[in-house]
Amino acid sequence: MSPGLVALMIFSQLLLVGSQIFLKHGVNLSKLRPAPWVLAVIHFSLWLGSMTLWFRLWLGFLQKMPLSKALPWEGIGPVLLLIGAAVFLREKISRAAWFGMVLISAGVFLVSLS
Repeated sequence: MSPGLVALMIFSQLLLVGSQIFLKHGVNLSKLRPAPWVLAVIHFSLWLGSMTLWFRLWLGFLQKMPLSKALPWEGIGPVLLLIGAAVFLREKISRAAWFGMVLISAGVFLVSLS
């Protein structure tokens, strides 16, 4: 796999995680009374745009490579999401969750080697 394709795969996973963080942050904004509708529209637009770009990249990967090579890259999404939730949303992540992510990552890595 070429370095450019690996970079695009990582970028696509970052887009997916970023869109989920935008969505969660936008939902948190809706709890405010009255909700600032301009911010909600901006978050929804960022979410929709990043999800659309991620989907287009993912379809491109499926055209260029077999599913058995593309699917393991989905395994880094939960790890990136856990890091993003801790950094951007200031969520507290338990040790058990981190340990689970290590196990999932190891499993995805082993699957990708075959």
